[in-house]
Formats: sequence, structure tokens, C-alpha cells
Amino acid sequence: MATTSSFYEVLGLPMNTTSHEIKAAYRKLARTCHPDAVSMNQKEMSASEFIKIHAAYSTLSDPGKRERYDRDLYRNRRPFGSSSVRSATMAAASGYTSRNWETDQCW
Repeated sequence: MATTSSFYEVLGLPMNTTSHEIKAAYRKLARTCHPDAVSMNQKEMSASEFIKIHAAYSTLSDPGKRERYDRDLYRNRRPFGSSSVRSATMAAASGYTSRNWETDQCW
């Protein structure tokens, strides 16, 4: 399994999946990647993959952890610079077009 960027990708599921689908995907992957179920020469690689799979399942199966994870995942996937574009637009609308050292100082 290649390095992935989200727990959903680890389990091979879309973000709008149900808890039953998460459990089914975890069980299917656990059967194939569990260190006790693979040959001796693949145990080390299998163990690291199983740890990733278990971490994904333990996070996504708990509704509270999943909500926090989804929120953090959404924050991290926003386009780079979107907040700076918004603040520049707000500054232009308010009449302040540039900032310098003197205007940034507190009185």
C-alpha cells in the first residue's frame, strides 16, 4: 500500500461513507494485512500497514474523533493563500491599501 494522505484513502473509502462501510473495509483489509495472516518474509511491512489501517479505523469509527479529523482535514485542504486573498480584499474595501511599520504600531 502506498503512502496516503488521509485515513479515508488508507481504507479506500470516500469521505461520505457510513460507519458500517468503515467497519467492513477495516475487516477486509485486516484479513489481508494482519501480521499473523501473511508469510514470514512480509511480516514487517505488513505490521506497519496494519498499524496505519488500525489507526484509520479507530479514528473514523468514533463519531467524535471522526468529526475532529474531518474538520482538520478540511482546514488543511483549503487552497494555499485563500485567507490572504480574503484579507487583502477586506483591506482594499476598508480603505487601507498598504501597511507599513508606522501604521502597525500600537499607541
